[in-house]
Amino acid sequence: HEENLNAILTNFLNRTINKKNMAENVKMEEYGHQENKPDMRENRRNNNRGERMDNRRDNRGNAGRAQNNENNQWARKDFVKEKLEFMSGPTTNLTSKEGVSAKKFTGRCRLFVGNLPTSITDEEFRKMFEQFGELGEVFLHKQKGFGFVNLDTRQNAENAKAALDFTMKDGRQLRVRFATHGAALKIKNLSPWISNELLEAAFSVFGDVERAVVIVDDRGRPVGEGIVEYTRKQSAQLALKRCTEGCYLLTSSPRPVVVEPLEHRDEEDGLPEKNFQKSNKQYLKEREIGPRLAEPGTFEFEFANRWKRLYELEQQKREHLEKEIEEGRRA
Repeated sequence: HEENLNAILTNFLNRTINKKNMAENVKMEEYGHQENKPDMRENRRNNNRGERMDNRRDNRGNAGRAQNNENNQWARKDFVKEKLEFMSGPTTNLTSKEGVSAKKFTGRCRLFVGNLPTSITDEEFRKMFEQFGELGEVFLHKQKGFGFVNLDTRQNAENAKAALDFTMKDGRQLRVRFATHGAALKIKNLSPWISNELLEAAFSVFGDVERAVVIVDDRGRPVGEGIVEYTRKQSAQLALKRCTEGCYLLTSSPRPVVVEPLEHRDEEDGLPEKNFQKSNKQYLKEREIGPRLAEPGTFEFEFANRWKRLYELEQQKREHLEKEIEEGRRA
């Protein structure tokens, strides 16, 4: 019995000691973990700081690369000046355009069609113009009742316009007219020694030119103005920008051309009587009295003479200003 009792006591003491040791080990681990926490926080701070520094370096690197790309872009040769190098002169051997077939499907062959019925289909719209020639671009906006069609030649477009304008389609009277050329420019201050060919060659450095013409009077003398029509609107915008910001010279004289967007006017069809709304009050009021020569001594005679004097004064000031400008150019 004594031996058994001693064995039991020994086992009990060993278990007690082991539990105590385990408890102390746990406390030591917890204590060590607490002591390591500041080091872990410091490590995280260092890591974050390093990441921020890396990000800054990356941003500086990106900014540097962007600056280099921009510098490289500016360092590239100006393609407009590059083309002009091949036109340094003399410009006396330009190829004549006489006998050359006109370009097809240009902006001058593009028609606007308005007041279309909303029930019209794309196929019906195309068939309306197929009889007049080959078709290029065809656009139809059924909801708003209008469309555009580009024919192969100007003559075919004129034929289509003459045949279809004011015709009826499903209860609606169609309106057909030439569309505004969005890539056309008016060129002013031209030297009298500039031809159609030189004008086209000079402005082709900005893009593909559809048509270039120097305007002349009834005797064939140049009036100092011309028209340039481009294939793409971006080319016209580039020409306008470069000639406005800089001084574009076409001949030996330091006489810069003046470039403006072309103001489109209809000088062929004008304004037919059928375009007026007969129920318009102002129309009816203006049409109450017909053409006449105003009787001297009447109110309308005196009032009309005021208009004439204002017009004459305007003409005199314009002529005086033009004379001063011409003298300034010769100085």
